[in-house]
Amino acid sequence: MKFTDLYINGSWTKGASGERFDVINPATEEVLASVASADIADADAALDAAEAAMKGWAARTPRERSEVLRKAWELMTARRDEFAHYMTLENGKAGADAKGEATYAAEFFRWFAEEAVRADGMMTHAPASGARIMVQHKPAGLAVLVTPWNYPAAMGTRKIAPALAAGCGVVIKPASETPLTMLALMPLLEEAGVPPGLVNVLPSSKTGSLVDHMLHDPRVRVVSFTGSTGVGQKLLKSAANQVLKPAMELGGNAPVVVFEDADMDTAIEGTMLAKMRNLGEACTAANRIYVHESIADEFTKRLTERMSALKVGDGTDPSVDVGPLVNVDTRDKVAEFVADAVKKGAKIECGGTTPDGKGFYYPPTVLSNVPENAECVRDEIFGPVAAIQTFKDQEEVIARANDTEYGLVAYVFSEDFKRALQVCERLDYGMVGLNRGLVSDPAAPFGGMKQSGLGREGGHEGMLEFMETQYISASW
Repeated sequence: MKFTDLYINGSWTKGASGERFDVINPATEEVLASVASADIADADAALDAAEAAMKGWAARTPRERSEVLRKAWELMTARRDEFAHYMTLENGKAGADAKGEATYAAEFFRWFAEEAVRADGMMTHAPASGARIMVQHKPAGLAVLVTPWNYPAAMGTRKIAPALAAGCGVVIKPASETPLTMLALMPLLEEAGVPPGLVNVLPSSKTGSLVDHMLHDPRVRVVSFTGSTGVGQKLLKSAANQVLKPAMELGGNAPVVVFEDADMDTAIEGTMLAKMRNLGEACTAANRIYVHESIADEFTKRLTERMSALKVGDGTDPSVDVGPLVNVDTRDKVAEFVADAVKKGAKIECGGTTPDGKGFYYPPTVLSNVPENAECVRDEIFGPVAAIQTFKDQEEVIARANDTEYGLVAYVFSEDFKRALQVCERLDYGMVGLNRGLVSDPAAPFGGMKQSGLGREGGHEGMLEFMETQYISASW
């Protein structure tokens, strides 16, 4: 691996402490690379660099910033397979999944290249005072970006692109399991014209103390985090001390509701996509699959056929559909969810057994007759397990779907468009896929309700997370 050091102020450095940590290939359990581990001194250096670089960057015209982001999209699109390969090696994604993420990740640069020139303000006449009301949006300041391991490229570009479009400098802390993809992105950003110091990357085995230190630096004004609700709550407490702008994309417990009038082909395809995209290691992954009792047998049979046909193996093999989970803890947690559900009455339709040998593999699994007290109903599975339950009527399933502390995404399948929209509006989720198993789109505001987060990423809202609204009152 070529890029394994810290990236600060446009240069590669081994870090103040010289400490390193290993990145493991989840398909083989072999060490991929030894990566530099940032400490407090490195964080201070990165913030110094971002502060200095931001002054000139924020002063550039929106069009100039836009052109740099557009170039980044062009370069990343041209090198899609290279970034997909990095993700397969360090995350375990199958080839098709990795290429899909690389395409999706690059698109954030194009979208926010277009949004960079649309930070629209307004001017109006105050009705009572007669003063002019002028409103504009300004860069909020330095941003600390903390990304998870499940989308090593997209979770970084989804934060970097709007921050740069807004005029901010950033320090990004990638997940320790998957830092290589984000490090490999830095030479591309250099080539695109991103000035030295504007984007800094600090992989570290000391995530908690490192991020907490940066969130207490008065120069930092935004924290953007994607990850578990538990970690997000801790970061919010740290952010509160400095009254930072928080953008939090946290956990999920996505319901899939398949009504009796659903088109079966559409429902199966949508459920497969919602469940098996990224091997189920996604906050948007289908977690609770509610199927109307009149079609449950056919649905279960057809979903089981599709899941059973998936080929499991090392994602570097182009014929493989399903790679390994990211680490042994994730795999073991998935196995525990299945064992718990079976103990409480669920039936294994396919899969359900941890294979022997190297690699953190778990087979695509379908569970039917899953009881409400199963742990996988209340918590994120984060793996390739489809947990099917049945329901009788609309009011019942809406209540069950909303019965969770999470509110990120839900999926609804029905051919009755009027009824389907009525159900969507009553679901307490920030996003709903209607007859679709995929909601993520750079042009759409991604985010949840309740304990699934604060703020939005993507869409026009994504750039505003990195801006402050300023109102000027004037008379003439």
